[in-house]
Amino acid sequence: MSDRANPRAAARAVDALRRGWPIAIDGLTLLAVETADADRLATFDPPATGGVLISSGRAVTLKLANQLEAADPTAPVLVDRAPWIDFPAATALADPQFDLATPLKGPFRTLPVPHPDAAAAALRLARIAGLLPAFFLGSGAPEATATAADIDAHEDATRLVIATRARLPVEGAEDAEIVAFRSPESADEHIALLIGQPNGDAPLVRLHSECLTGDVLGSLKCDCGPQLHAAIHAIQHSGWGILLYLRQEGRGIGLVNKLRAYALQDQGFDTVDANTRLGFAIDARDFGVAARMLSLLGQNRVRLLTNNPAKVAGLEATGVTVAERVPHALPANPHNARYLATKRDRTGHQL
Repeated sequence: MSDRANPRAAARAVDALRRGWPIAIDGLTLLAVETADADRLATFDPPATGGVLISSGRAVTLKLANQLEAADPTAPVLVDRAPWIDFPAATALADPQFDLATPLKGPFRTLPVPHPDAAAAALRLARIAGLLPAFFLGSGAPEATATAADIDAHEDATRLVIATRARLPVEGAEDAEIVAFRSPESADEHIALLIGQPNGDAPLVRLHSECLTGDVLGSLKCDCGPQLHAAIHAIQHSGWGILLYLRQEGRGIGLVNKLRAYALQDQGFDTVDANTRLGFAIDARDFGVAARMLSLLGQNRVRLLTNNPAKVAGLEATGVTVAERVPHALPANPHNARYLATKRDRTGHQL
């Protein structure tokens, strides 16, 4: 982390975005499309000439991105603010859920992106805030100011610390201990469930990303709930291990954006295309968080319970040794069969 970086500034910017207030990042003044309204937009950009910043994943759908930009769905693309792009039109431009209802958008014209590093940081901050990656550019007074370095510092996994721990018997593992982790500025609180007692062997570890719909509501669209409970039983059966419950809903895009992706799936898109059409990476999770949690628990060598090679690579890239990949496959149901096939065919899951 840079000595001049201020993660608190990024936290203030996240709060401002969610409240519909303008922010500034390294020379750009921005208003999030999702939390704005027509009156706020008029105050923020009186001449209505500031342009709309979107990601290339969204721009591909609108036929605005070239192949180089399309290779990274999170790259910034600036759309000229044509006179007809009022607030409703900008909302339809930003959100692919409305594509079927408003199919004849445009014509659009792209402009060179000013301060491209700042623009990319803004799109990243929108994801952190759980918002659509889309902004108006303007000249209104910002409520919060941050830099790209501030945003990186806010997401720095090494800032995680152990907050507390307690005994927690759970179904399938009555000898479990729960450990909570938090960082100073982030509202996310990650959890580790330690099952059994260390026996000298590498622990069996499961990285489980939060899934409200699957873990709590029993959604049949994914396999998250059954995977969570099967992991607890597998770790208990192995002798000892750790379940890391990571607050990275929707592979890191947040609950609301995950539900937007569900809506796109209802329109016929698979999970990969739904994420990229929204303007996000296929997988935006930070496995450095898991590595930091394991480090704080004194574990740098694990047996990883996963079908996802990206988790193995992600952990090993942070210095954790994965001594063994242990498969964790569960049967499909009629609602998640396509989802599992997409994981197998498009994201390399070894099912």
